[in-house]
Amino acid sequence: MADVRLFEKDPYAPIQYGYEVTEVLYRGTSEYQEFAVVVNPFFGRMLILDGVVQFTERDEFYYHEMLAHVPLHAMAAPETVVVIGGGDGGVIREVVKHPSVKKAYLVDIDPEVTRVSQAYFPTVASGLDDPRVEHCPMDGARFLAEFEGKADVILVDSTDIVGFAKSLFTPEFFGRARSILGPGGAFVTLSESLHFHFPIVREVQQTLRASFPCADLYTAPIATYAGNWWCFAVGTNGASLRVPARAPVTPTRYYCGDIHRSAFLPPFLYDRLMEDGRESF
Repeated sequence: MADVRLFEKDPYAPIQYGYEVTEVLYRGTSEYQEFAVVVNPFFGRMLILDGVVQFTERDEFYYHEMLAHVPLHAMAAPETVVVIGGGDGGVIREVVKHPSVKKAYLVDIDPEVTRVSQAYFPTVASGLDDPRVEHCPMDGARFLAEFEGKADVILVDSTDIVGFAKSLFTPEFFGRARSILGPGGAFVTLSESLHFHFPIVREVQQTLRASFPCADLYTAPIATYAGNWWCFAVGTNGASLRVPARAPVTPTRYYCGDIHRSAFLPPFLYDRLMEDGRESF
């Protein structure tokens, strides 16, 4: 194969990432987005949606473990989890490691994500057939609007905050999530990078603070996400997620109790983040 490189089309990053591509395994288009599965000599197989890297075989566990395990481990026995987006199954794989979980709803607008992941990323999609998982191929905002039950945790694993994903970052969506959660429940969503997307991170926090009694932020190092210092935004009805309530489930590759505690921004950095007009720390 001739020398081929993938140049990522990240909608917000001030730089462009380039990856060597040794093989193109799949290219296709769904109703919602363009797909590619390529092979890089360092990262292995990579899932690309609309020109943006979603995850790679080499480092996907950092993101999937941290989105799932921080809120779940902050509770003694979570039972009902809603995952919005995440049709690849990475977050669900981590959710079903918790024996207390009785029901996990997987709500992804595009069923093609699941099909491609099962075909090309079987270790990521390994939890999708767990009997506790109910697949709901629909818009996440519509799912919450129509959902009549209660949940302990709501996790948003969407693409970047553009296009159809914008409906998952509105005051209405956050408010509906709050109404579904119990007193000790938690809502967690991606919120871009502190290095490259500082104003976006603050805007998500401001929206969460207007919708939830308690908002917070934790981070993880993700090599293939623009800005690398990736953020997870938290909204709760008053509970803090900063301290794990129990020993970690197994197996995990990155998440542990020490990582859980250290992932949250210290108060002085969080205060700087929330200062109006500030573009960086």
